[in-house]
Formats: sequence, structure tokens, C-alpha cells
Amino acid sequence: MFAETLEAVQSSPSKRAAYVRFVLVALAAIVLFKTFWFARWGAWTDRELADFDAFHIVALHVWRGDLDQVYHFEALLRMQMEAAGGATGFMPWTYPPQYDLLVAPFAFLPVGVGYLLFTTATLALYLVTLHAMVGRNFAQVLVILFPALAITIGCGQNGFLTGALIGLVCLNVERRQWLAGFALGAMVIKPHLAIAAGLYLLMTRRWIALGTAATVVLVSSLLCTLLFGWQIWTAWLGAIRESASFLEQGFYPLFRMISAYAALYKAGLPASVAFWGQAAVAGAALLAVLLGAVRNPSSKFSLGVTVMVSVMISPYAYDYDLPMLGIGLALILPDLAKLASQRERSAIYGLVLLAGAYGLLQSGRLAVQFGQKADPDQHFAPAIGGFALMALLVLLLRLLVRGTQPAPALPQTAQATE
Repeated sequence: MFAETLEAVQSSPSKRAAYVRFVLVALAAIVLFKTFWFARWGAWTDRELADFDAFHIVALHVWRGDLDQVYHFEALLRMQMEAAGGATGFMPWTYPPQYDLLVAPFAFLPVGVGYLLFTTATLALYLVTLHAMVGRNFAQVLVILFPALAITIGCGQNGFLTGALIGLVCLNVERRQWLAGFALGAMVIKPHLAIAAGLYLLMTRRWIALGTAATVVLVSSLLCTLLFGWQIWTAWLGAIRESASFLEQGFYPLFRMISAYAALYKAGLPASVAFWGQAAVAGAALLAVLLGAVRNPSSKFSLGVTVMVSVMISPYAYDYDLPMLGIGLALILPDLAKLASQRERSAIYGLVLLAGAYGLLQSGRLAVQFGQKADPDQHFAPAIGGFALMALLVLLLRLLVRGTQPAPALPQTAQATE
């Protein structure tokens, strides 16, 4: 069985160490390769822009004093075309002003150096946080997450940062609520990924954490207002409205998205039906948070489910947000053998792998290679990641409804590998 094979990674200290070394070396190699790519070294002088390029462009305009312009797509497109030296892909900017402050220092660095520092720092923070949570199961989680980690490195996105912040929330929610609240408040950079965690803290009455998070959001918002003026909030809200229109028209690379909306839209359903499907999935995800808080098979399991469903709520979720699933998986693993059958565990591991691997394979197929541009017909690719996460949500709900009842007994050979 698939679960037995993956769980055998943990069968001995030497095997665990070997798998960890292999994954870390592979991730380091990808970081090095992409550093040259972002630096436009050699064959990559003429390339399309990627996500970290957008971060760098915004950082430059923080210091130029016209930050509000990055929230207007036509103006931002001109900036991106200038940076790319010609045509470029579709990359609107909808991050809150707090994220603009975060990336501002990278304006003083070349793109390649900035990418290297940002990616290595956030990846290191993520891996340290993940290891603190998962312990001896670190190797197994790394193997399952490898495609998601690779694709996040590949585009220079912030999935490691958001995953680490949510991990810090989980690590500190019991004993250091103020630190958990600070990490949750820092998730203002991607607030749609913090909805489930906020609801869980509310349901479990973590008032100190919630109060600290609210304070962080308010203070950082005031700072942004003082630095950028009130108009920055109007510009940001306008960008959100504009992006909703773009999403409805299918302008985003939906094959990279992991939301129910993207999956249903790419399957041929009208945008209105896909949005209702997303609303239903978001409601089911929040129901999972409520069930976890009420039934509470264990506090770690409930919190882990909360983290895993965090990426299922918004229609705007990408495969580079999947490192958050690793934090949730780390939390539920200790209880998974008791609550889930071998077949259910195989499905959970496989769906996490599929969600990351599909985006990685599609991006590899459409990537800029040897100076050639990406395939313009990428819109034909379905959004498999969204279907994978919908199936994962059904499995998690099933385990929560089952509650603390033990799963069917495993065969003796399978138990020996646990």
C-alpha cells in the first residue's frame, strides 16, 4: 500500500537521515539553479517575469513614491513590460500594503541576489518550524511535500513565509498566546489564508492571541497609512475588485490554482456556478474547523485540520500556497494511524502529492527553456489541484465526523512499520 511505503521512510534513523539529506540537497540545487535564472545569467538573459520579479518591481516603486500605481493593472503591466524588455505574463498586484513594506528592502539588491536571500531565508524558517512540529516524521513529510516545496522555490513566492507563520501560530497557541497572535497578525500579508486559524482561535477562546493579532493588524495598517497615505487603501481595494473581474474572465493561470473555483471553471462550468461551488467548499472547510473544535479528537489533530483547510477557502489560492498543508500534515500525523485506515492515509498522502506535483509538472512543461517562451495555449490544462483538495476535504470531514472512534485494525505487517 502507498501509505505503508511512505511510512517506511521512518523505519530507522539511518533511513530518515538519508531521505532528509536527499530532499535538502535537491531543494538547494533548485534554489541555486533558479538564482542564476532570476539573475538572467547565460541562456536566461531573455526570459519572462516570475513572481519574485513582481516583488522586486513593487519594492522599487515603494521608494519612488508612486506605490499606488502598482495596484492599477495597466500601469503595472507597463512596469512589468519595461522590466522584462518586452511582453510578459499576467501578474496583477493585490497584496495589502503591509506586504509592500516587507519587500521594500529588496529594491536595493539585484533581482537574483534578492531572490536568493528571500527564498533561502523563508525556506530555512519554514523547515525549522516544520521540524519543530513534526519531529521524527520530518523525512516522511518532506517526501510528501517535495513537489510543493520545489514549485514554491521555482517561482520565488512566499508560501514558505506564510507556512512558517501559521506554524508559529500552532506551536505557540497553548503556552505563548501573544507570540501565536503576533504570527497570526503577520498573516495580514495574505489574510485569506488566516481565516480558518482565526476561527479556530475564536472557537477555542484564545483571547490573548486574537487580541494580539488584531493589534498587529491595526498598528501595521496605521504605519502603512502614515507612509503611503490614505489613497493606498483605495488603490488596494480597487485592485481587489479588478482581480475579481479578471478571475471571472479566466485571465489568471487557473491550471496553477488549487481552488474549487479554478477546478470547476476549467472543467467547463460557468463562472457563476464555479463561484457557488467555491462558496460551498469554503463553507465545508469552515465546518471542518468547527467540528474539530467541538469534537476535538485531539488538539493537534483539530488544529492540523484547521491549517489544511486554510488553503481551501478562497478562490484565489495557488500551488505555491501548499507548504501550509505540510504544517497541517505534521500536526495530524501522530493521530492519523488511530483515526484513519491505511487506505484513507494513502489517499491523504497521495492527494497532497498530486496537488503539488501537477502544478510542478505543468510549470515545467510551460517553463521558459533555452530562451524559448512558454506555450501560449496553457489555458487548455485543467486545474487538477483543486479537485485533489476537494477530495482531501471530504476525507478530513469524514475523519472528524467519525470522531475518536478507532479506525479498522491494520494488518500486523503494516503495524510493524508504524
